[in-house]
Amino acid sequence: MPQLVDARPALLWPAAAAAVFTAAQLVLVPGTGLGWDEIVYVTQVEGGGTPAAFFSAPRARGGSWLSAPVAALTGSAASPAALRVYLALLAGLGLLLALRVWRALLPPPVLGVAGLFFAGLWISLFYGPRAMPNLWCALGALAATGWFLRAVRRPGGTRDRRAPWCAAAAVAFVALMRPADGLWLALPLCAAALLVPAWRHRRLLPLLLAGGLALGALPWVVEAYTSYGGLLARLSRAGDIQGGMGLRFAVDDQIRSLVGRTLCRPCVGPWNHRWTAVWWFLLPPVTVAGTLVARRAGRQAASVLAAVVASSLAVTYLFTIDYAAPRFLLPAYALLAVPVAEAVVAATRAVGRTRGRRRLALGGGLALLLAGHLAVQLAVAAEVTERSRAQHRELTAVAAELRRLGVRPPCVIAGDQFVPVAYYAGCSSRQPVGGHDGSITVAGLLRLGHTRPLAVITVDGRRPPGFAGGWRPAELAGGHVAWLPPGGPAGPNRGHGPLAGSTVGP
Repeated sequence: MPQLVDARPALLWPAAAAAVFTAAQLVLVPGTGLGWDEIVYVTQVEGGGTPAAFFSAPRARGGSWLSAPVAALTGSAASPAALRVYLALLAGLGLLLALRVWRALLPPPVLGVAGLFFAGLWISLFYGPRAMPNLWCALGALAATGWFLRAVRRPGGTRDRRAPWCAAAAVAFVALMRPADGLWLALPLCAAALLVPAWRHRRLLPLLLAGGLALGALPWVVEAYTSYGGLLARLSRAGDIQGGMGLRFAVDDQIRSLVGRTLCRPCVGPWNHRWTAVWWFLLPPVTVAGTLVARRAGRQAASVLAAVVASSLAVTYLFTIDYAAPRFLLPAYALLAVPVAEAVVAATRAVGRTRGRRRLALGGGLALLLAGHLAVQLAVAAEVTERSRAQHRELTAVAAELRRLGVRPPCVIAGDQFVPVAYYAGCSSRQPVGGHDGSITVAGLLRLGHTRPLAVITVDGRRPPGFAGGWRPAELAGGHVAWLPPGGPAGPNRGHGPLAGSTVGP
């Protein structure tokens, strides 16, 4: 059974970890712009008349609702700073609340190291201030597992009456963010409540967890019937968008993506900078070591359950899809932080018990290992963040050039990178050929072009789709090319206006 720990000294440790996490995010976020997925979530709730991007079948509304308090008030594609600061502060608060759930289960040093390990990952630092659901699934999963352990323990014959309801609420929160993650979180928790003899006294706990899952997934299920033709149709479409669900092997893709690739699809090319994945290979043996340490300290249940739930949350992203994004595994990392922290604290204490040169050697080696891990994470975080800044500058320049060409709201953008280009230009984004947006046909897009400015974007020298093959190109920043129809309300292709002198050969 989890060992009861005095909660009062533990309050400072999660606060310290949360403060470090928040401060690091605030240092990294200035000048960063919104990415493709963020734009999809934010435009669903953004104010200022921003056209909503197409919301594909796998997505859930929780990420949009999380951003709504700021996005609905600002509505500015040019300056996402307010949204970044809001989400960074909210992520720090979320980490604090998730760690506080464990304050009566783990000693203060273990609690603090667990928070710092998760906060120090470049993936956590990068996605903390972003309008994406994955970090929130991680914090929700950490809180749900902690509340579960508090629900099933019997310290001194008393029970934490809030814990079962809070565990169910945390599962509901995760399902609201990503229904699939909610499912893979609830399954091992329900199984543990049913199969572990010492935990069966909470007979209603599996029902509460299942109810939390159903409640959190309810908006997604309702939307399946109102917008996608039913639950099975939405599940089928979601599987198609993800490349089909089945027995796949994406472990190597996840390893390759640790270099700082936010989306590895397809994950091809040489595997460069392999040192960025060293920590990933060390994670399983350190987890096992931490679990053994926790067993000797009477905290085996916490580390074992955290590792089991982490495995459940990771398996679908490692073995059922054929691509990788580091953010997918954030829930697993948040839970594995518990046994990892047990191992790190035990190693530190073991060094403290040695004497002489051995202490110096072991302490220096441990310090070097931890400092090296942190240096790698910060280096990758800085590089990925700088790419986000560069993309923001580039897309801002593209939007300015499109306005100069006469492509101004209300306008429509299609083609490569059509979602971010349209967002920064204040246009609607539509994609009739390929991609996930099946809400418009080529004929429908061309009809829109008769009533409002229309541009098709290509990058890296690609040719435009067939329907725009005869349109006139205009070079934009960052290798983007805008293909504009020969007539229509945009005007510049009628032989006058700002396009004159700005074209390149087809």
